[in-house]
Amino acid sequence: MKRVYAVATGLALVLTPAVVPAGLASAAPLSSAQSIEYVVQRALSQRGVPFVYGGGNASGPTGGASQRASTSPGRYPGTATIPGTPAIPAAPGLPGTATLPGISPVPTPGVVGFDASGLVQYAFAGVGIKLPRTSGEQCNVGRKVPPAQARRGDLMCYGPGGSQSVAIYLGNGQMIEATEPAVTVSAARTSNMTPYLTRIIE
Repeated sequence: MKRVYAVATGLALVLTPAVVPAGLASAAPLSSAQSIEYVVQRALSQRGVPFVYGGGNASGPTGGASQRASTSPGRYPGTATIPGTPAIPAAPGLPGTATLPGISPVPTPGVVGFDASGLVQYAFAGVGIKLPRTSGEQCNVGRKVPPAQARRGDLMCYGPGGSQSVAIYLGNGQMIEATEPAVTVSAARTSNMTPYLTRIIE
């Protein structure tokens, strides 16, 4: 009896037409132009979100890199405190003391936001493109194009091999990037830019 029921149920499933929600039945894949526009609009929707060093991923803004660290201040995995020994004071210039020029500050606890590569990763995830997390890796994923051929949605990379920062070119001499103090649209800067842009969507 169990076999008959299983066969009847299986047959019913095979013969029943699939039910597809309205809107998905006629959905066609996005064209390149539509995908680029979606990426740009997804990035633009984050204007004003705070800059957080190490913040952001494909799902949206997050706490910074140090907020995700699993160690607590002054403790290191695999070490033990010897009872009766004095605490060692932090040396000047180390995290938690003073910020040195050129060193990224420790993120404010509880603040979520994006850094440059986190925003780019989030924007492209909207069309199903999974980019690496760092700007240097992102700038080496697509095809390199000269600035004269820049198109909306291309990545503008900064520093050696794009290792310092990344922005999304908007066209008309503008870009969007996550920088201090927040995600913003600004004039496309060429200072310290690599001699190419990176095209992710052809």
